[in-house]
Amino acid sequence: MSLTIGVAGAGLVGRLFAWALSRAGHTVSVYENGPGPEPRFDRWGAAAFSAAGLLSPLAELDAAEPDVAARGFESLRLWPLIARRLSERVTLKMDGSLLLAHRQDQGAAERVLARLQVSGFPAAQALNEAELQVLEPALLRGLRGWHLPGEGYIHPLEAMAALHADSRADWHWNVAVAEAAPQRLSLPDGRELRFDWVIDARGLGAKPQLAGLRGVRGEVITLSLADHGLTRPVRLLHPRHRVYLLPRTPDQLVLGASEIESEDRSPVSLQSAVELMAAAHSVMPALAEARIERLDVNLRPALADNRPFAHAQPGLLQLNGLYRHGWLLAPALVQELLLISDLADLETL
Repeated sequence: MSLTIGVAGAGLVGRLFAWALSRAGHTVSVYENGPGPEPRFDRWGAAAFSAAGLLSPLAELDAAEPDVAARGFESLRLWPLIARRLSERVTLKMDGSLLLAHRQDQGAAERVLARLQVSGFPAAQALNEAELQVLEPALLRGLRGWHLPGEGYIHPLEAMAALHADSRADWHWNVAVAEAAPQRLSLPDGRELRFDWVIDARGLGAKPQLAGLRGVRGEVITLSLADHGLTRPVRLLHPRHRVYLLPRTPDQLVLGASEIESEDRSPVSLQSAVELMAAAHSVMPALAEARIERLDVNLRPALADNRPFAHAQPGLLQLNGLYRHGWLLAPALVQELLLISDLADLETL
C-alpha cells in the first residue's frame, strides 16, 4: 500500500529514508532548511558532507559500546547492497583498515588494542614491518601495525549525490521544520503538513524537541597529493591524538578528526591543524608535499551518552544523535526503523 510520508531533514539519514521509501512505492516529500542538495562547506551544511566516511566498527570499540560495533558490521553488510542499486558510481572500499603506532607509543597502543578485544568480533591482526610495508609501502618504515579486517570507507559526497539523484521524492529546499509529530510537520510560519507517516531526521535542527541534543565540533582537513599511494584508512594510536588518514581518491586524502565539546562553528584553529597534520606526516613522510584543499568544521549531533536515538511510534520515526558514527550506523538504524514500521526493507528494494 502506498502511503504519504514527510521527511524532515536532507542529511544522510533523511536521504537514506527518502531513497528507500520512495523506491518502496510511497509518496515522499522532504523538507530541508538548506538551499539545495549540493555539498556545503560553510560550517552550516549537513554534517555528512564534512565526514570522512569511515566504516570502522572495530576501531570504534576504543570509545564506544559493543552494540555500536554490532550495528556497524550490519551497515558494512548493507552498504554494498545500497551502492549496487544506485545508478551513480559511489566509491566503497572494504579492504580493512590499519592501526599504527610509533615504537615509543607501544604502551598506549596496547591499551587501545585491549579495548578492541571484545568477544564475538574479529581480532586486530598484528603485522610485522615487512607485512605492513607490503600492504602500505607509502607509510614510514619502523612503525608498529595492526590490520582490522573488513573495515573500510565510503565517499560521502558521491553517496549523498547518488541518494538524492535516485530518490523519487519531492524535495523542498529552504523550508525549515519547527516540529515533527505523528503524521504532522509544523513549519515556522504556522502551516501544518499532514502525512500518513513523518520521519524526523533533522540532526541538530531537532534540538528544541529532543532533550539533551548537543553539537560536538569536528575538524577535518582535505589534502591533495598526486599518486600518494595510500590504499586503506589508517589510524594513529597516540597518547594524545586520535588521528585518522584515509585515501578518498588516488590524489586526495582526508585527515581528521578533532573532537571538541563545543558548538563553536568558527574556522579550524591553528593548534588543531598543526597537530593533525604533524601527526599524519609522522607516519606518511610524502605528506610534506601535500597541498591543503580545505579546512572544514562542522557539528555532529550527539546526546549525553553519545549513543544514537532511534524511536518509533505510530505515524512517527525519529533518528538522531549519531555523533561521529553517521556513515557507520545510518544504514543499520534506518533498516531497524523501516522494519519496525513495516514501511520498507533495504534488502529487498
